[in-house]
Amino acid sequence: MPELRRMLPSSNALFVFDAAARNGSFTAAAAELNVTQPAVSRMLGQFEEHLGVRLFDRKAGRAMLTEEGELLYRRVLEGFRSIETGLTEIERRRKGTETVTLSVSSAFTTHWLMPRIDKLQRQFPQADLRFQLISGALRGPVENVDLGMRFRDREEPSSGGTLVMREVMLPMCSPGYLGETDPTEGNTIIRLAETPGDWAADYSSLLTGRRGAAKALSFTDYAVVMQAALLGQGIALGWLTVASHWLLTGALVPASDRLTTTRRICEFLPPRNRPMRPIAAEIRDWILAQMQSEIAAIDRLYPQLGAMAACY
Repeated sequence: MPELRRMLPSSNALFVFDAAARNGSFTAAAAELNVTQPAVSRMLGQFEEHLGVRLFDRKAGRAMLTEEGELLYRRVLEGFRSIETGLTEIERRRKGTETVTLSVSSAFTTHWLMPRIDKLQRQFPQADLRFQLISGALRGPVENVDLGMRFRDREEPSSGGTLVMREVMLPMCSPGYLGETDPTEGNTIIRLAETPGDWAADYSSLLTGRRGAAKALSFTDYAVVMQAALLGQGIALGWLTVASHWLLTGALVPASDRLTTTRRICEFLPPRNRPMRPIAAEIRDWILAQMQSEIAAIDRLYPQLGAMAACY
């Protein structure tokens, strides 16, 4: 920080620079900061002189960032947001609440977590939950959040995660779709667009009794795949980490008597760039206990599937 102080004419210069860059106008920045326009112009002129570069092109009453100005503004914006986040967290802690950010899929959030979010909030009234939602595959590092759900191959080295369950899938459909048994009709297969191949080809038969030519629906977001199945639009391959709630409630039913298990496992990972906080570990353990209890209930409801043995 001593080096930063040497590089700035004053700490206030950054606030003035931020206001001018956001507003694109020294006059608007002055109004926001409750100072005069000449004071803003003078401060930024001193800042530019101190740095030895121009930060703004002043044209027709507008203040447009130069290339150097854009570079500085990106960093100032990141820094101010980080400071604001820290101050907000301090304020929440003072009031007895803690912000907990989860990096999870939009599908898991929509179809597993949302049906029990009120239960989670009652269990952790001190937690202010936030979500970093991923619509595609659960990959990538877990950083700047408190907890992340990710998949990895069982042969890959561990990243210190906690097992959620093995990757287990099952063809599912709504009871109404299963009940439509006209054999001349073909099944509508609902696919996740990025899934390679045709998953339905791995099943010699499905429980719908339909024998006609299959049709297909394809979506890039797995949350929509599940929603289409719930609405009776066809058969989806349901990941049990996402769809177990709907199986247990009967909104979805098995469209096959056979589970598919892969080499991958689902884990909750701690953040790479900071220690896991106790509240995040408690929420993780609560989710894991709820999920395991739900799989055990599915095992009792559909014993032919062997869900517990497959998942754990």
